[in-house]
Amino acid sequence: MAFIDNILQTPSYGWQDEKGELIKPTKKQLWSEAFSRINVFKDKRNWISLTSWLMATLMAPFVYLFFVHYFSWPLLAVAIVYTFIMISTHGTIWFHRYCTHKAFKFSHPIFRIITQNLAIKTFPEEIYVISHHVHHVKSDMPGDPYNPKGGLLYCMLSDVNHQSINKELSEADYKRVAFFMQHTGVWINSYKQYQKWGSVASPVYTIGLWFLNWAFWYGTLYLIGGHGLATALFTAAVVWFVGVRAFNYTGHGGGEEKHVHGVDFDRSNLSINQARPGLFAGEWHNNHHLYPGSARAGFLPGQLDLAWIYIYSLYKIGAVSSYHDSKKDFIRKYIAAKQEKEMVKTSAATRNELTPTN
Repeated sequence: MAFIDNILQTPSYGWQDEKGELIKPTKKQLWSEAFSRINVFKDKRNWISLTSWLMATLMAPFVYLFFVHYFSWPLLAVAIVYTFIMISTHGTIWFHRYCTHKAFKFSHPIFRIITQNLAIKTFPEEIYVISHHVHHVKSDMPGDPYNPKGGLLYCMLSDVNHQSINKELSEADYKRVAFFMQHTGVWINSYKQYQKWGSVASPVYTIGLWFLNWAFWYGTLYLIGGHGLATALFTAAVVWFVGVRAFNYTGHGGGEEKHVHGVDFDRSNLSINQARPGLFAGEWHNNHHLYPGSARAGFLPGQLDLAWIYIYSLYKIGAVSSYHDSKKDFIRKYIAAKQEKEMVKTSAATRNELTPTN
């Protein structure tokens, strides 16, 4: 079995059948798997999957308080902006471009810590980062942890059903998996600790950071705008937290080929460039799959990239020491080359028209 196929914990229903086709579990199977994966009484190594759902559950009181006691239309507008732009852009910057793809480097750990905590924390880095490496290798194929061909619920429950690491890795394979996380600042378990807890990330670090992040943000927001503002943005965070699970389903065409000519240049997978996540969060997904290590994904005119603006701004003030930018390579390979072919074709057609026939 290839290393990449062994990284994630295989769900009880499996990834593929004997013919190599994707197994599409029923809704009952998906929910049963989810509750099994968060059962720490069955196996305490399920703690990190439980943490992912526990974060969302513990945000429910903020939702209640906001809508019942502190609701106002201006606060709702702020919450909408926070959901669709601010926390979404932060997700692209931190989880996607830095933690997973190392698209840029911070000049000092303090800037990494600040960036990490620029938004209300919603899930542990490990849940996203390691599984996302698998996603890029096996996009839309069996083994892709959020394969859109499995259906919307398959993607919505993927954080607990498909994104946890294999609990039975060899020491050599564990070290390779842990390497994916070393630059993030997350406290990494030794192999012996991994055998006990079933995760790369230390439980003490993960839960401690969660508590400190929430305490900082609730306190800061309260000082700025009272309980109303604080509960509004915590409500916004949980809305994003739930909604983002659907992104890989919609961002990969709902499991169908929906590429647009002249917009989606990577045809090796089902990813597409969508206006809303692109303009609001810099998540031009087809461009990203084409150049996953690029700190910029907005390559074409009109493709605003707020995540790139943040990264480049940090670079200009010295907080980011280096970055990868693939826009020039994209233009050379996909735009300039296409224009050159069209010019050659037009020139040939013109010559044929001007050449006299006998």
